[in-house]
Amino acid sequence: MNPTTTSVPLATGLPAKFVWGVATASYQIEGAHDEDGRTPSIWDTFSRVPGAVVGADNGDVACDHYHRMPQDVALMKGLGVDSYRFSVAWPRVQPGGRGPVNPAGLGFYERLVDELLENGIAPWVTLYHWDLPQELEDAGGWPHRDTAYRFADYAMLVFDALGDRVDTFTTLNEPWCSAWLGYNVGVHAPGRKDFDASLAATHHLLLGHGLATQRMRAAETRPHNYGITLNMGTADPHGDTEADRDAARRADGMGLRLYLDPLRKGAYPADMVEDLAARGSALPVQDGDLEIISTPIDTLGVNFYFGQDFAGTDEQGRTQDANGEPIVRSVLPDTARTAMGWPITPERFTQLLVRLHRDYPGLPMVITENGAAFDDQPDATGYVADDDRTEYLASHIAAVAAAREQGADVRGYFAWSLLDNFEWAEGYAKRFGIVHVNYETQERTPKQSALWFRDSIAALRA
Repeated sequence: MNPTTTSVPLATGLPAKFVWGVATASYQIEGAHDEDGRTPSIWDTFSRVPGAVVGADNGDVACDHYHRMPQDVALMKGLGVDSYRFSVAWPRVQPGGRGPVNPAGLGFYERLVDELLENGIAPWVTLYHWDLPQELEDAGGWPHRDTAYRFADYAMLVFDALGDRVDTFTTLNEPWCSAWLGYNVGVHAPGRKDFDASLAATHHLLLGHGLATQRMRAAETRPHNYGITLNMGTADPHGDTEADRDAARRADGMGLRLYLDPLRKGAYPADMVEDLAARGSALPVQDGDLEIISTPIDTLGVNFYFGQDFAGTDEQGRTQDANGEPIVRSVLPDTARTAMGWPITPERFTQLLVRLHRDYPGLPMVITENGAAFDDQPDATGYVADDDRTEYLASHIAAVAAAREQGADVRGYFAWSLLDNFEWAEGYAKRFGIVHVNYETQERTPKQSALWFRDSIAALRA
């Protein structure tokens, strides 16, 4: 790889033992959607619904990582990263979500782990990054309690095969997205729009996390690092009014505290339970569930992209919607935006990490995703001079350093993403990668941001 030519200063202020990594997800990069016994996931199904995904795109081929894995590991080695966070495709390992392991599908991850270790890169396994086997969705999906137990069974299939070589297992990636976007808003797979179903999905995702963590810990013959990854932002009142303060409380409750309180405190937040009861809804908690959900973990994975403000009125000044529910309206800060339309708010990243350290102490954090999509313009060789993405990474890594200076126990940073890939409902229209992918030829070309990331890691260790 060539030296970087950007004027963006290299990252500073982080210790030599800080963990540096890159991250991906199975459905977004693997392709090989029907090879070696893999059965459909909810994203295979959802991406074929007319209008569900930009450009009618799907992950059938994606980045063809299933066939190009050694090349991609070589890319990581060239970047000098310590660790690679990847997810395992449930329907590849356990077709249909029940029954015995599929040796051919599991074999891919065994080869991947071995390739990483041979190149001095630690594998960081995420067991679930949204690709639920379609058969389990047909049986009720995450709103159905049995799915939590099916997940724990699947987790053990992976753990039994990889636990001798993998030190870190993350159960779930962003359960808020799975539950809220998938079952309430309907913009992610499986595309359902049912508020109570999304609440049930939230609880059963967390229950599955706890069950899997308990079983893995009970089966281990050496210590491992167990965790969960949550996507979190900041929820600040848009103005100095009671309605705006209440809207921010509600948004913070549904987006952050509804997950972290049961995980760390063994109870759902009382104010959210009351809010849900006021609309005739409740989380389907059974005796013993919260003890399982609050099973101790070793690391909290933090995915951050932006912070938001919230208003308690709509544009017409009303405080209730047509159903009589309180207005909770997102108001994005007036900052520069990414290609996703997301505001760039590194100072709120620091704010979030310090808040997590204060309100949920004693749990080390790792930034398991942070990055940005921009409208990349490759030159004739495929190289992208992405100053915007480089500046984004630099400002957010600096925000992590600032949070550490204020006491936040943050121990690592994984850039999202290693490769341009299938960006869920946005298809291939948005590019988050620090490595450019030509989807027609599958050629990979490190972008300027990748070279900056490599040089920053090297400088921090010098």
